[in-house]
Amino acid sequence: MIINLIRSLSLLNPFSLARNIHWLAMASPNQQYHATFKPHKQFSSNSPFFFRKTSLYTLALVLFLCTFSYLFGVWRHDGGGVSVSKSAATTSTIVSNPCHGPSKTTTAAAKGEKPLDFSARHKADDLDVTSTSEVKTYPSCNVNFSEYTPCEDAKRSLKFNRHKLIYRERHCPEKHEMLKCRIPAPHGYKSPFKWPASRDFAWYSNVPHKHLTVEKAVQNWIRFLGDRFRFPGGGTMFPDGADAYIDDIGRLINLKDGSIRTAIDTGCGVASWGAYLLSRNILTMSFAPRDTHEAQVQFALERGVPALIGIMASKRLPYPSRAFDMAHCSRCLIPWAEFGGQYLIEVDRVLRPGGYWILSGPPINWKKYWKGWERTKDDLNDEQMKIEAVAKSLCWKKRVEKGDIAIWQKPINHLNCKVNRKITQDLPFCPAQDPEKAWYTNMEICLTRLPEVSNKEDVAGGELPKWPERLNVVPPRISGGTLEGITAETFHKDSSLWNRRVSYYKAVNNQLEQAGRYRNILDMNAYLGGFAAALIDDPLWVMNVVPIQAKVNTLGVIYERGLIGTYQDWCEAMSTYPRTYDLIHADSVFSLYEGRCGMENILLEMDRILRPEGSVIFRDDVDVLVKIKKITDGLNWDGQIVDHEDGPHQREKLLFAIKTYWTAPAVTTSS
Repeated sequence: MIINLIRSLSLLNPFSLARNIHWLAMASPNQQYHATFKPHKQFSSNSPFFFRKTSLYTLALVLFLCTFSYLFGVWRHDGGGVSVSKSAATTSTIVSNPCHGPSKTTTAAAKGEKPLDFSARHKADDLDVTSTSEVKTYPSCNVNFSEYTPCEDAKRSLKFNRHKLIYRERHCPEKHEMLKCRIPAPHGYKSPFKWPASRDFAWYSNVPHKHLTVEKAVQNWIRFLGDRFRFPGGGTMFPDGADAYIDDIGRLINLKDGSIRTAIDTGCGVASWGAYLLSRNILTMSFAPRDTHEAQVQFALERGVPALIGIMASKRLPYPSRAFDMAHCSRCLIPWAEFGGQYLIEVDRVLRPGGYWILSGPPINWKKYWKGWERTKDDLNDEQMKIEAVAKSLCWKKRVEKGDIAIWQKPINHLNCKVNRKITQDLPFCPAQDPEKAWYTNMEICLTRLPEVSNKEDVAGGELPKWPERLNVVPPRISGGTLEGITAETFHKDSSLWNRRVSYYKAVNNQLEQAGRYRNILDMNAYLGGFAAALIDDPLWVMNVVPIQAKVNTLGVIYERGLIGTYQDWCEAMSTYPRTYDLIHADSVFSLYEGRCGMENILLEMDRILRPEGSVIFRDDVDVLVKIKKITDGLNWDGQIVDHEDGPHQREKLLFAIKTYWTAPAVTTSS
């Protein structure tokens, strides 16, 4: 009996004791779900050690041996002076994997093997997450910063050139100008309406601006109804609603057969065009500047529609070449024919071979509207002729002009275009360049070359399957061998991996399986888009970010799969409003940026763009996660580190966190 008892006690150490106490504390059968809670295996009430009736002699022996084992364990794991409380606390944040059977969920110590000891093994002396005196706290910013967009700040923008509206491009703060406080939500902030209700309604308290309800009242953009806004779906050129307008487009080109999946809306307003295309399985990247139309992109995001702050000025749009099946401008006020046609040239760069450009509003149908537009017939006719000339120089073919809508189509390759170039000496082809490069990259007045083809019928870069087949077929950029180190086998393995990982995420946070809990999702390091693809059947959308520091530029692959995304440098703020995303996924982001910029700055930016009660899933090395958790504790997030889906022996762990609810205080008026 004593030998068996000693064997049992050999399993005891400060780390397993802490974990067992944690399990017992969370074993209540009536406890409510918490967004960072991980379900645990119930601790057995038949344990031979804890619940067996013993004699007084045995109890005394147990007490002695337990104390001896504990002290021996501390001495053995101390590793040169690390305190017991620090080791136990650090390890107690690592929760065992619930998704395997008992043989896989038990720790190494429970199997009689040498237990994992993160503090001693990794020398994490400075990572005491339980010492509240060492946790830096972050105060609330002034309520005036409630809608702060660091790289599109109105005051800072006035320092820059107004030519081509350059002052409205991204101009990020210097390091010493970065805020070290938490952006407050407006007082009375509520969780947004669930999709699809959010397409038509948003809470006034979340975006407290009535300016557009007055300015765009006739155009039916937005209505104010007591405590909420209603979006009738109207637009400047479609006062009868976006649905009817899209039906008009659908009579001119096929929007139903899956050949058109990705679209871009330039100067999107409140993104009603993109909102109503979603019901047709067309995913739209909407963008507009932060300008006099206050909060238009913020309204789009509050509706649960993909959008970014952006403008066509002097820099390329932050998307790869050949990304979109369709581009759209409905009275977007972009001077398409000016500056050598550079804005239409940029549309050509991001438009897929065979893709469409749709224009409504000035100057289309000017004979009907010229008086209302307060312009002369000659002026409008001249503008249309210039647009036609630029489109022709791009080798586009005008498909149709009917009523208020005109549609051009990009060629599927440049074979004929090259022949015509030699004769007409039109817009030259760009010299050797990287058409995928699009982060602070200047626009060029030259035609972006399409990949070479052998026959006139071949699609440059490879023909894409129709949606939804294209999601899981090997993308042409991979099958064509243009991405170093990424093969068809890599693609299939990555897809399987993320299907398994997302299933594990849903086991840890079952709210991921609740339709409507998360709508706007950000993947900060998307690689091939596997995370987004694994969620494709859920009523949500994912903004797939490929960091500019990534080893391989894979954003083109993401678009070829029928998904959307953008480039981003996480040392800078994102071009979006506070409280954009319901869920943020950060896979190896902090390892990627180690030594490039401060972890604190990235986490403060995540706090800015995450909604109150929004969730974050971090995936990284355990040492990195412990550092992250120390900062998120200071941000007043609730978090818990859990084991990798393959078990506790993996250095990579997961940190599930939730941003707690808080808002700016109510505004008081003195009498």
